[in-house]
Amino acid sequence: MVRTPTGGAGSGTAAPGGRLVSIGSVLAQLREEFPEVTISKIRFLEAEGLVEPQRTPSGYRKFSPRDVERLSQVLRMQRDHYLPLKVIREHLDALERGEDVRLPSPASAPQPLDGVLGVAEAEERRPTAARVGREELLAAAEVDSGELDEWESYGLITRDEDGAYDAEAVTVARLVSELGGFGLEPRHLRAMKASAEREAGLVEQVVAPLRRHRNPQTRARAEATTRELATLTVRLHAALVQTALRVRLH
Repeated sequence: MVRTPTGGAGSGTAAPGGRLVSIGSVLAQLREEFPEVTISKIRFLEAEGLVEPQRTPSGYRKFSPRDVERLSQVLRMQRDHYLPLKVIREHLDALERGEDVRLPSPASAPQPLDGVLGVAEAEERRPTAARVGREELLAAAEVDSGELDEWESYGLITRDEDGAYDAEAVTVARLVSELGGFGLEPRHLRAMKASAEREAGLVEQVVAPLRRHRNPQTRARAEATTRELATLTVRLHAALVQTALRVRLH
């Protein structure tokens, strides 16, 4: 997607009747539907090429109504369909070309691609989760290299063999940084890391038989089951923390 100053479908110029707004205004609009979104998240999506706001001579971002709608579409596809950014970008580009885009249901097994491929082949062709480099992570999470080194030393953030990070590492880094503002140091967060590992182990026990099943449709359902169980365990963990706090503070 190329932006030109003259407007048009690929331009960041505000649509008729609209106006360019700051990233803070965009955040306020998006939070009506996505309360967890942050400025760091918006900047990360910009770095990934999902949106390209205009820049003032001073370097400030200015977003058009079309930019805001595009961000909303990205966040919905992540929230409702668990799609990686690469696939979301492809879907949005297809929509801009006027093509019909069918999004998968997160609760169901993958359907044959184009109505032709079998489930096993569709599973093989499904894109993997997005990865980010070290500099991308530092910029998106707005942290410095020393902080990231410390968090890695405590196992809060890990990189793969190629030196890249899972896109979720951006969220982890941002949250660790925000917790640090309350005096919680990385060593204090090791218990949370250990708890997350135990919860992941429980999910793995449930889905492992599905992944080993001979039926390709059953194996394909393992991914959707994993996402559903992950959501439930996170909700349970949050509820248990809230309950424990109420008991301790009242």
